[in-house]
Amino acid sequence: MKGQKKYCAGCYDDVYNHGLGGSRECWHLEDSKVVKRKEVHINDVPPWKHQTIKKVNNCYNKSKHVYVNPERDH
Repeated sequence: MKGQKKYCAGCYDDVYNHGLGGSRECWHLEDSKVVKRKEVHINDVPPWKHQTIKKVNNCYNKSKHVYVNPERDH
């Protein structure tokens, strides 16, 4: 599925979807896809079985977090 703005909330680059810097849309959005990922904080140690699976655009990034395939637990 093509990327959607509703999955940009919380992304570091979401600022570009709100008209800041002369832009109206993040440059990643057009080529992005909606995927399921686990959000893991960089200080969190495996296993990651407790992490929730969430839908995000594949370009989604958040400071101090990584996004891994939902099947991964380490």
